[in-house]
Amino acid sequence: MGDLLTLAEYESIAGSMNFPKAAFIDGKFRAGNGKPLTTVNPATGKKICEIAACNSNDVDLAVEKARTAFDSGRWSKLHPAERKDILIRLCKLITRNRRELAVMESLDSGKPIRDCETIDIPETIHTIKWHAETADKIYDQTAPTGDDAVAMIVREPIGVVAAVLPWNFPLLMLAWKIGPALAAGNSVIVKPAEQTSLTALRVAELATEAGVPRGVLQVLPGDGPTVGEPLGLHGDVDMVSFTGSTETGKRFLRYSADSNLKKVVLECGGKNPAIVLEDAENIDLVASHIVNAAFWNMGENCSANSRLIVHEAVKKPLIDSILARMRDWKTGNPLDPQNYLGALIDDEHCKKVAAYLKTPKGKVLTGGKIKKGFAEPTVIDDVKKGDKLAKEEIFGPVLSVITVSSFDEAIEIANDTEYGLAASIFTANSKKAIRAARAVKAGTVTVNCYGEGDISTPFGGYKQSGFGGRDNGIHAHDQFTEIKTIWIDLSDPAEQDEVE
Repeated sequence: MGDLLTLAEYESIAGSMNFPKAAFIDGKFRAGNGKPLTTVNPATGKKICEIAACNSNDVDLAVEKARTAFDSGRWSKLHPAERKDILIRLCKLITRNRRELAVMESLDSGKPIRDCETIDIPETIHTIKWHAETADKIYDQTAPTGDDAVAMIVREPIGVVAAVLPWNFPLLMLAWKIGPALAAGNSVIVKPAEQTSLTALRVAELATEAGVPRGVLQVLPGDGPTVGEPLGLHGDVDMVSFTGSTETGKRFLRYSADSNLKKVVLECGGKNPAIVLEDAENIDLVASHIVNAAFWNMGENCSANSRLIVHEAVKKPLIDSILARMRDWKTGNPLDPQNYLGALIDDEHCKKVAAYLKTPKGKVLTGGKIKKGFAEPTVIDDVKKGDKLAKEEIFGPVLSVITVSSFDEAIEIANDTEYGLAASIFTANSKKAIRAARAVKAGTVTVNCYGEGDISTPFGGYKQSGFGGRDNGIHAHDQFTEIKTIWIDLSDPAEQDEVE
C-alpha cells in the first residue's frame, strides 16, 4: 500500500481534526452573513461542522478587498520570481499538512482516501508548483515591424478573478484555478461547492502563512444564489473561471451579459466515449483502462469514459475482462485504504443516479444498486445510441455499452452528443488511431490509454463541454491575463514628412 496509513490511523486523524468554520476574507477567517452551511460526511450522513457562509454583502466586501489588493500592487506588481517563491512556499506547506488535507477531503467529499493521498494531494502540489515556476519563464513578444517601430505584445494580470469550483475534485480544481491565476498576479476569490468547502478554506489559510498578501486569495463558502450569482453579476469582477455542470455554466454567460461583459471560461460536462476497434491489442490492458475510466472517483468525473463503443468482434472478451477486473474495485468506507470507491456526494445526487438505474433500457451485467450513499459500479449492455444512458451525463459509476460493426459507425456514435470533452481510442492501427483522433469532436483524445494528458497539456471541451479557454498548460495563463500591444515609434522626426 506504499505510503498509505491504516484505517485506524486515518480515523485517528479525523477524530482530532479542527475544521475551518468561516469565510476567509482579507487575510483572516470571518463569519459570513449568509445562512449557516452544514457540511455533511457523504459516507455516514453525519454532520462534520457548520460553516458561517456568505451572502451578497460578503461578496461585495471580498471584491472590494480583492480590488484594493490588486490596485496596490502588493501582488500584481510583485516581481514574478517573488510570486514564484511564495507559491512554492505554499506547496511546501501543503506537503507538510498533506495528511490533514487528504483526510479532510475524504470526509467532506466521500472520496476514497487512497485517491486523496496518491492522486489529489500530489497533483494539487504539482499543479501549483508548475504554474509557480512558469511565472518568471513566460516571455512576452515583439512583432516584426521593421526599423521604424517596436511593437511589444505583453501579458498583464486581468484583475479580480472569481473561481467557481465543483465538488468532485475540490482540491485539484482549486489548484487548476489558483495556480495560473495567482502566478499571473491576479486577486482571486474562490467560491467552493457548498458540499465541499473545507479544504479550500484551509489552503487559503496556508497561502497567507506562505506570504500571499491579504485580499489576494479569499474563499467564500455558500450556495449558487447567495454567492455564485452575485460574483457573476458583480461589476468589479473582471473574470470568472468555472468548472461544473453545463447548465450552471450557461448562467455565468448570462451574468456576464447582464453586467460588465466580464470574461468567462467554462469547463463543463461530458459524455465521453471509449472506442474499442476490432484490432485493439491486449484486451486485458484495454479492460483495465476502461474500468478506471468509467469508475474512478465513483464516476463523478467530467472526463469519465461513460460510453463504451465496442466493435462486435472483440466485445465478448472485453466485457469478460472488464467484469473480472471490477471485482478488485471494492466500495465502502472512504477512510479505508483498501476501498477503491467511496460514497456519492449527497442524497440529491444519489437520487439522480438512481433514476437512471430504475428502468434502464439495456441489460444490467453487474451492479445497478445504490444503498445508503454508496453506488455499485454498474455495467449496462445493449444500450442504443438514442437512449438516455447513451446521451445524458449521469456522473455516477455507470458504464453504457454500445455495440458497433464498423469504424465509421463508431465515430458517428461517438460524436452523437452535445458534449465534446474527452475520448479514448483503442486500436493497433496507427492510421486508424490518427483518423479517429481527428474525427472525434473532443478537447482531449487519448490513444490506447485513458487520461487527460498532464499539467503541460491544455484541458477543455468542444461544443457544450467548454467555453472561452482551457485549463492546464501555458494556455491556462492566457485566460487569466489581458494581451496588450505597445507600439513605439522609432522613426527620425527630421526625416518624417510634415503631418498636416
